Amino acid sequence: MDVDTRLLRYFAAVAAEGSLTGAAQKLFVSQPALTKQIRRLEDDLGVRLFVRSRSGMALTEAGRELASRVPALLDSWDEAVRAAGRAARVLRLGFLDAGALGAVPEVIAEFRQAQPQWRVELRQFDWSDPSAGLARGEVDAAVVRLPFPGQERLNVRELFAEERGVLLPARHPLANSEMVEFREMWDEPFVAAGAETGAWREHWLAVDEREGHPVRVGAVTSRPDEWLGAVAGGCVALAPASAARFYAHPDVVFHPVRGVSPSRVGLARPRGRTREAALDELLEAIARRLSRNC
Repeated sequence: MDVDTRLLRYFAAVAAEGSLTGAAQKLFVSQPALTKQIRRLEDDLGVRLFVRSRSGMALTEAGRELASRVPALLDSWDEAVRAAGRAARVLRLGFLDAGALGAVPEVIAEFRQAQPQWRVELRQFDWSDPSAGLARGEVDAAVVRLPFPGQERLNVRELFAEERGVLLPARHPLANSEMVEFREMWDEPFVAAGAETGAWREHWLAVDEREGHPVRVGAVTSRPDEWLGAVAGGCVALAPASAARFYAHPDVVFHPVRGVSPSRVGLARPRGRTREAALDELLEAIARRLSRNC
């Protein structure tokens, strides 16, 4: 029987967290989607892996047996994938938005000239996975915006901070302001990321900078076009200053905002893996360039 390794990753996360909620946040998937995948794995195997209760997810005897073997299996698979990448001379770099990426494409072009035997693949992820592919083992390293859930399990090197501003509908009463006070926005409907993104969602809603004032969520999105469309439709959104350069909509304006902390950009990679000299060289060059250009 063939089993999708993604299902095994989902199972391992639920087994480790003891709950669907915690595992969903760790994996950046919705809880209903995770529940569906666990049931699919149980159907594929023909056994019950968990006993579900109000207190969480308890492993059955079959579940405990599988949980004792899956981590080593996944580690072996991940190493096989990395070995194949090294043999093919492929480095995979994840990112979320062009503003955080900055001069990285130029660094990659220089790296390719110096190391023509290596191929660097840039992979963009939407905001449903703020780890930019690292949480699911899809990339070797990533340019990320901090904070996000699970970053404590990664090696993260903070590079620079970028001011945040606000996106407003062009017809908004504050659309002609030179500077917007965040306090004036507290009762506005905000665009939010999915609840499974945890600290990422809270950062872009500035939950800690509202003095306890509740957040009003007007739309939930994970892609730039949806994000801009929600703002054009009457919501507001916090955004990095670079968004004004890289994302445009005729019915949306960007203004600086006072009263919120900046966005922090970093380089992240998994811990405890075999180091690849070419990847180290590329990441060091990216860190130097982004830190210098901040």
